[in-house]
This record gives sequence, C-alpha cells and structure tokens, in this order.
Amino acid sequence: MTRFRPFIVVFLIGFALVSTVKAQTGGRPVQVDPAPVLEVGVSGSVDEAEAALQRKGYVDAIADPRIVKAIISGILGCITVTYFEWAGDGWQVPVADWNEIDGASSASAFAKNLSDAPLGSGPWTSISDAIDFSVGLHEANPFEATRKLVDISGDGPNNSGGFVAPARDEAVAKRVTINGLAIMNGRPNFGRVPMPNLDL
Repeated sequence: MTRFRPFIVVFLIGFALVSTVKAQTGGRPVQVDPAPVLEVGVSGSVDEAEAALQRKGYVDAIADPRIVKAIISGILGCITVTYFEWAGDGWQVPVADWNEIDGASSASAFAKNLSDAPLGSGPWTSISDAIDFSVGLHEANPFEATRKLVDISGDGPNNSGGFVAPARDEAVAKRVTINGLAIMNGRPNFGRVPMPNLDL
C-alpha cells in the first residue's frame, strides 16, 4: 500500500512535463495544460486506511518539489486541478474545486485543503458514474485546457450504475484521457477475497 504515492508522483510528473500550452492572444481565456480531475474511490470496500492512503498520496505528491518544478516549467507555468470522492451510482462528493497551481505556494495551499477535508465513505462502486461526473467537471472548467485528464483510483470493479465501457468511450470521444490506479492488497472486502488482477 505504501507504493501508492510513487505511482501518484509518476502520474503528476508525467502530465506536467508533457504540457503544451498555447500562447494567450486577443484576450482569450488563458489555456492551461493539463487539467486533471483527481477522483478517489471511497466505496464500502475501501477501509479507512485505504481512504487515508489515497488522500495522503495526493496531498504529498501535489506539493512535491518535483511536481512543482515540472508545473512551472510549462509554457504558461500553471495547471488547473480538481478533486472529488466517489462511490456508487449518483454518489460523488467534490472535495476541492478547480484550482490553479502555478508554484509552491498554490500547490501547498491545495494540498492543505485536501489534508484538512474530512474523508468520505459511500455505498457501492460506480466507475461509470465517476467518469461521467468528471467529464461534466471538465465541461464546467473555467480554464481552457488543451489536455483533459482523469486520474481515477479504487479497489474494486463497477457494481452499480451504467456499464463502464460506454462511459469510457464517451469520455475518450470528448478527448478526455483516463488513467486508472488499482488499490490492491490481500485484505478481504466484506469477508470476501479481493478481486484478482483488478489492475488488468
């Protein structure tokens, strides 16, 4: 479980380093790239330790000097990021609205807001609804992003709401890139053995 943070760091460094922001011209809104939606699973199978692990992974990573350096090395030197927790069909709770990150100060402020917010917990697991919700967040983003990302983490398969594949395909058709982080360990979920090969 302690490997979660390094994976988060790799994701965040990766999307910051490949930033390709177009120059602002003619009074158009500032374009930032990338714009990640961080969506964290807190379904009933996610115990308190797993929920805290996910939150701490992002808290530590977003303020990591390597991340900040990658962000400010972009053409405009900034990204915008939002964070929500999700569980079953219709259960999505925003934790942090879209924030512009343009240096150590704003990164630390965003990390502190995440750290201070209470951890949620909800029933069931609807990856499809979480993806749909994140697409809506992108459509409402006040920044104009040239790359739209979704980083979704959880510890189990879809078991409520619509099917995952159509939600994924619709998001991809709208030029949203989806990254998945599977939480895998040997602890039982509701007395059952965890799903094997969840990452696959």
